[in-house]
Amino acid sequence: MKRILSFSAAVALLGSAAFAEPVVGVSWSNFQEERWKTDEAAIKAALEAGGAEYISADAQSSSAKQLADIESLIAQGVDALIILAQDAQAIGPAVQAAADEGIPVVAYDRLIEDGRAFYLTFDNVEVGRMQARAVFEAMPKGNYVMIKGSPTDPNADFLRGGQQEIIGAAVDGGDIVIVGEAYTDGWLPANAQRNMEQILTANENNVDAVVASNDGTAGGVVAALTAQGMEGIPVSGQDGDHAALNRVALGTQTVSVWKDARELGKAAGEIAVALSSGTSPSDVDGAVSWTSPGGTEMNSVFLAPVPITKDNLTVVVDAGWIPLADLCQGVENGPAPCN
Repeated sequence: MKRILSFSAAVALLGSAAFAEPVVGVSWSNFQEERWKTDEAAIKAALEAGGAEYISADAQSSSAKQLADIESLIAQGVDALIILAQDAQAIGPAVQAAADEGIPVVAYDRLIEDGRAFYLTFDNVEVGRMQARAVFEAMPKGNYVMIKGSPTDPNADFLRGGQQEIIGAAVDGGDIVIVGEAYTDGWLPANAQRNMEQILTANENNVDAVVASNDGTAGGVVAALTAQGMEGIPVSGQDGDHAALNRVALGTQTVSVWKDARELGKAAGEIAVALSSGTSPSDVDGAVSWTSPGGTEMNSVFLAPVPITKDNLTVVVDAGWIPLADLCQGVENGPAPCN
């Protein structure tokens, strides 16, 4: 015998479905970088403010696990996905699976070249320019090493393109000689250190500057330089990792391009909530139409980065990004505010 609901019970069920809390799933490539925990806290706060639930999975640097993670998140009934892709090419089937279920996808900080994904990041070409500009101002001539990001992350080449815009003329004119260049598998500091050690050996330590593409790789570079008594030559990075900002205060890193992960995470949470409620990607606040290097038209939001050098370290303290004690640990007579 079929059960017949009363009118009031039916309305209650419809109401609960209509006002159910949206669920946003976040697929992290890994949690090895210090910054992702900051991003996560900001995403959680934005989702909570938007009345959404947060669930997540950590792919632990495995593209295969990330595909399985996203399949699991979809099975759990997510209404939107935020994906920090481990491998921009391998992630394709996950976007397709989400599209098949009508689930919007936010490509978080790393490009997923698929017009169905909403791309949220900082202007990574400009980050590359900022990195190279700071190093070039400190060392306008000499032997340069380019320590790039992961070969599976399109950001690595966006950064490298921006870097080349700054140093290209000096390279063509012979003032700068690039004596070593290497991708860093997985963005792992240990791999960056190994690459830097090999380049130093091949060049008998005749290196004057290093353009490293993030703070993790910069940490590996500085470790390799320190082992050879070469700490203090210009080295770039990005992300505003606390250890990197401390290195800027100590003088062993020249710049960390600060991409305030709190703003990026906040934007991701807000965009995911908007998309899960049916907002068209083109109607998302701040969205622009952007054409990827592969010719894919995408809806995107680009946030503005800030280069942090010894001249403006006070900015990150005043913003509450890093405690003064952490910034100035081990620093004697350093730049403001560590003096």
